[in-house]
Amino acid sequence: MKALVSFVAALAALLVLLVPSISGAQPAITPKELEHVGVAEHLDAPLALAARFKDENGREVALGDLFDKKKPRVLIFAYHSCPVLCSMVLKAAVKGMKAIPWKVGTDFDVIVVSIDPNETRDAVTKRRAMVLADYNYPSAEQGFHFLTGDKTNIDLAANSGGVQYEYDAEQKQFGHPAVVMLVKPTGEMARYLYGLEFSPNDFRLGLLEASEGRSISTVEQIILYCYHYDPQGGRYVLVAWRVMRLGATACAVLLFAALAIFWRREAKKRRAKKLDEDDTENKLPPPETGATQAPAGSPS
Repeated sequence: MKALVSFVAALAALLVLLVPSISGAQPAITPKELEHVGVAEHLDAPLALAARFKDENGREVALGDLFDKKKPRVLIFAYHSCPVLCSMVLKAAVKGMKAIPWKVGTDFDVIVVSIDPNETRDAVTKRRAMVLADYNYPSAEQGFHFLTGDKTNIDLAANSGGVQYEYDAEQKQFGHPAVVMLVKPTGEMARYLYGLEFSPNDFRLGLLEASEGRSISTVEQIILYCYHYDPQGGRYVLVAWRVMRLGATACAVLLFAALAIFWRREAKKRRAKKLDEDDTENKLPPPETGATQAPAGSPS
């Protein structure tokens, strides 16, 4: 009992350390240029897989051609002449993906769609080469897809994913959100990760969720079970009641296992004792019956 209380107390302390406080959060003031820029999350909604683009090799593809119904996808909308934000988002995404066991090209793919209809192939080639060098893993070559297209198809894909961007003619730049989307193998939206820093934990759990349980080890399922996605914070957080419930279940299983071992040992001891008693009874001489006969030649 003392061990269980200590376990629960330790979990409570861990929750206090891991769950960030939002009490000091202040509402952000949106610049006029970004009023129509943002994300409307379309969880479980399908992407516009019929939207058509050109890949990094100049080959015409439909967005759906890049989904094999087996592996999840990471989807990023960006443009490669972006002075700051796009490169920061891509670098942060690569950093987060490098730190997880799953690998691009083997366990999931990455699709980067340019929101600039005038994007040049040279810019795409340079950006992709930088990303591949940064990720630095053999299977990445076949797992990173960089797409360009006309405004109609870009808008079709972006709108289906809930991404809202806008071109500022005065600044000659695109206003767009810093977001990475995780997509199910069948093309439905699974999760949105925001910001300029993506923790490996968020990527790992998001991809597990996007994969819908396919080829997930028991340990990974337990991790996913304990964590819950916080849409306001844009990240995964420990859920106290799930942790407590899992801890209680684990304690119950361990207790049952310990009792089963104890009962089995006791049963063996009883059987061994009974066998010893039976052997002792079998070795005793039979009891004498009738009068004792005198030896031959003895006096009568």
